[in-house]
Amino acid sequence: MLKIIIYLSVSLLFISSVSCSNSDDSPNSPVVSFNATLKGANEVPPTISDAKGTAKLSYDKTTRIFTLTVTYSGLTPTSGHVHVGAKDINGDALYTFTNLTSPITFTSPALNSFQESLLMYNSFYINLCSDTFPEGEIRGQLITNSPGGGCGSCVGTLGEVVN
Repeated sequence: MLKIIIYLSVSLLFISSVSCSNSDDSPNSPVVSFNATLKGANEVPPTISDAKGTAKLSYDKTTRIFTLTVTYSGLTPTSGHVHVGAKDINGDALYTFTNLTSPITFTSPALNSFQESLLMYNSFYINLCSDTFPEGEIRGQLITNSPGGGCGSCVGTLGEVVN
Protein backbone atom coordinates (compact mmCIF):
# COMPACT_ATOMS: atom_id res chain seq x y z
CA MET A 1 0.00 0.00 0.00
CA LEU A 2 2.85 2.37 0.86
CA LYS A 3 4.45 1.68 -2.55
CA ILE A 4 1.20 2.67 -4.28
CA ILE A 5 0.98 5.92 -2.32
CA ILE A 6 4.62 6.75 -3.08
CA TYR A 7 4.11 5.88 -6.76
CA LEU A 8 0.99 8.07 -6.98
CA SER A 9 2.74 10.93 -5.18
CA VAL A 10 5.76 10.81 -7.47
CA SER A 11 3.51 10.54 -10.53
CA LEU A 12 1.45 13.50 -9.41
CA LEU A 13 4.57 15.60 -8.82
CA PHE A 14 5.94 14.64 -12.24
CA ILE A 15 2.68 15.44 -14.02
CA SER A 16 2.30 18.78 -12.25
CA SER A 17 5.88 19.79 -13.03
CA VAL A 18 5.46 18.89 -16.71
CA SER A 19 2.10 20.66 -17.04
CA CYS A 20 3.27 23.84 -15.33
CA SER A 21 4.96 26.26 -17.65
CA ASN A 22 5.61 29.92 -18.18
CA SER A 23 3.00 30.14 -20.92
CA ASP A 24 0.91 33.23 -21.48
CA ASP A 25 -2.15 31.42 -20.15
CA SER A 26 -1.12 30.97 -16.53
CA PRO A 27 -3.37 32.75 -14.02
CA ASN A 28 -0.59 35.13 -12.95
CA SER A 29 0.61 35.98 -16.44
CA PRO A 30 0.05 39.56 -17.55
CA VAL A 31 -0.63 38.35 -21.13
CA VAL A 32 -3.91 36.77 -22.25
CA SER A 33 -4.26 35.12 -25.68
CA PHE A 34 -7.38 35.16 -27.86
CA ASN A 35 -8.15 33.41 -31.17
CA ALA A 36 -10.87 33.70 -33.77
CA THR A 37 -11.90 31.80 -36.88
CA LEU A 38 -13.38 34.12 -39.48
CA LYS A 39 -16.01 32.76 -41.88
CA GLY A 40 -19.24 33.78 -43.54
CA ALA A 41 -21.34 31.48 -41.36
CA ASN A 42 -20.35 33.62 -38.33
CA GLU A 43 -21.86 36.79 -39.82
CA VAL A 44 -25.24 38.01 -38.55
CA PRO A 45 -27.03 37.16 -40.77
CA PRO A 46 -24.72 34.49 -42.26
CA THR A 47 -23.19 34.97 -45.71
CA ILE A 48 -22.49 32.36 -48.38
CA SER A 49 -18.89 33.48 -48.75
CA ASP A 50 -16.13 30.92 -49.17
CA ALA A 51 -13.61 33.38 -47.72
CA LYS A 52 -11.93 32.46 -44.47
CA GLY A 53 -9.49 33.82 -41.97
CA THR A 54 -7.98 33.65 -38.52
CA ALA A 55 -7.17 36.21 -35.86
CA LYS A 56 -4.72 36.05 -32.97
CA LEU A 57 -4.84 38.67 -30.24
CA SER A 58 -2.41 39.09 -27.37
CA TYR A 59 -3.60 41.32 -24.51
CA ASP A 60 -1.22 42.74 -21.93
CA LYS A 61 -3.15 43.26 -18.68
CA THR A 62 -0.42 45.55 -17.35
CA THR A 63 -0.43 48.07 -20.22
CA ARG A 64 -4.06 47.30 -21.25
CA ILE A 65 -2.90 47.20 -24.87
CA PHE A 66 -3.51 44.38 -27.33
CA THR A 67 -1.74 43.39 -30.51
CA LEU A 68 -3.72 41.65 -33.20
CA THR A 69 -2.88 39.77 -36.38
CA VAL A 70 -5.62 38.87 -38.88
CA THR A 71 -4.94 36.65 -41.87
CA TYR A 72 -7.51 35.92 -44.57
CA SER A 73 -8.00 34.53 -48.06
CA GLY A 74 -10.78 34.49 -50.63
CA LEU A 75 -11.88 38.13 -50.42
CA THR A 76 -10.79 41.67 -51.14
CA PRO A 77 -11.77 43.62 -48.05
CA THR A 78 -13.00 47.19 -48.35
CA SER A 79 -12.97 47.67 -44.57
CA GLY A 80 -12.16 45.78 -41.41
CA HIS A 81 -12.92 46.38 -37.76
CA VAL A 82 -12.74 45.17 -34.20
CA HIS A 83 -16.34 45.25 -32.94
CA VAL A 84 -17.94 44.99 -29.52
CA GLY A 85 -20.67 42.36 -29.37
CA ALA A 86 -21.41 38.89 -28.14
CA LYS A 87 -21.63 35.93 -30.49
CA ASP A 88 -24.65 36.23 -32.82
CA ILE A 89 -25.13 39.94 -31.97
CA ASN A 90 -23.97 42.78 -34.19
CA GLY A 91 -22.24 45.55 -32.32
CA ASP A 92 -20.53 48.84 -33.00
CA ALA A 93 -17.05 49.07 -34.46
CA LEU A 94 -14.51 49.91 -31.78
CA TYR A 95 -11.40 50.10 -33.99
CA THR A 96 -10.95 50.38 -37.77
CA PHE A 97 -8.01 48.79 -39.59
CA THR A 98 -6.06 51.24 -41.72
CA ASN A 99 -4.20 48.52 -43.64
CA LEU A 100 -6.27 45.71 -45.17
CA THR A 101 -3.45 43.64 -46.68
CA SER A 102 -3.19 40.15 -45.18
CA PRO A 103 -1.78 39.77 -42.62
CA ILE A 104 -3.47 42.76 -41.00
CA THR A 105 -1.64 43.91 -37.89
CA PHE A 106 -3.09 46.28 -35.32
CA THR A 107 -2.04 47.63 -31.94
CA SER A 108 -4.76 49.13 -29.78
CA PRO A 109 -4.60 52.17 -27.59
CA ALA A 110 -4.90 51.39 -23.88
CA LEU A 111 -8.32 49.95 -23.07
CA ASN A 112 -10.42 51.41 -20.29
CA SER A 113 -11.64 49.04 -17.56
CA PHE A 114 -15.04 48.53 -19.22
CA GLN A 115 -13.46 47.65 -22.58
CA GLU A 116 -11.06 45.30 -20.79
CA SER A 117 -14.01 43.54 -19.15
CA LEU A 118 -15.73 43.13 -22.51
CA LEU A 119 -12.59 41.68 -24.06
CA MET A 120 -12.10 39.25 -21.16
CA TYR A 121 -15.73 38.09 -21.54
CA ASN A 122 -15.14 37.25 -25.23
CA SER A 123 -17.26 40.18 -26.42
CA PHE A 124 -14.94 41.46 -29.16
CA TYR A 125 -15.11 40.20 -32.73
CA ILE A 126 -13.34 40.80 -36.03
CA ASN A 127 -15.36 41.72 -39.12
CA LEU A 128 -14.09 42.05 -42.70
CA CYS A 129 -16.36 43.72 -45.28
CA SER A 130 -16.24 43.68 -49.09
CA ASP A 131 -18.07 45.18 -52.07
CA THR A 132 -20.13 41.96 -52.27
CA PHE A 133 -20.95 42.01 -48.55
CA PRO A 134 -20.67 45.64 -47.36
CA GLU A 135 -22.08 44.85 -43.90
CA GLY A 136 -19.57 42.04 -43.38
CA GLU A 137 -18.34 39.06 -45.38
CA ILE A 138 -16.52 37.10 -42.67
CA ARG A 139 -16.58 37.39 -38.91
CA GLY A 140 -14.82 35.74 -35.98
CA GLN A 141 -15.41 36.02 -32.24
CA LEU A 142 -12.23 36.53 -30.21
CA ILE A 143 -12.21 33.77 -27.61
CA THR A 144 -9.79 33.08 -24.78
CA ASN A 145 -9.28 29.89 -22.84
CA SER A 146 -7.03 31.73 -20.42
CA PRO A 147 -7.85 31.85 -16.71
CA GLY A 148 -9.82 34.93 -15.77
CA GLY A 149 -11.45 35.27 -19.16
CA GLY A 150 -14.24 33.75 -21.11
CA CYS A 151 -17.97 33.73 -20.87
CA GLY A 152 -19.07 33.43 -24.49
CA SER A 153 -22.22 35.49 -24.60
CA CYS A 154 -22.45 37.27 -21.25
CA VAL A 155 -22.79 40.69 -22.82
CA GLY A 156 -25.54 41.79 -25.17
CA THR A 157 -25.66 44.77 -27.51
CA LEU A 158 -23.41 47.54 -26.24
CA GLY A 159 -23.90 50.40 -28.65
CA GLU A 160 -22.72 52.90 -26.07
CA VAL A 161 -19.16 51.55 -26.18
CA VAL A 162 -17.37 53.50 -28.89
CA ASN A 163 -14.05 54.58 -27.38
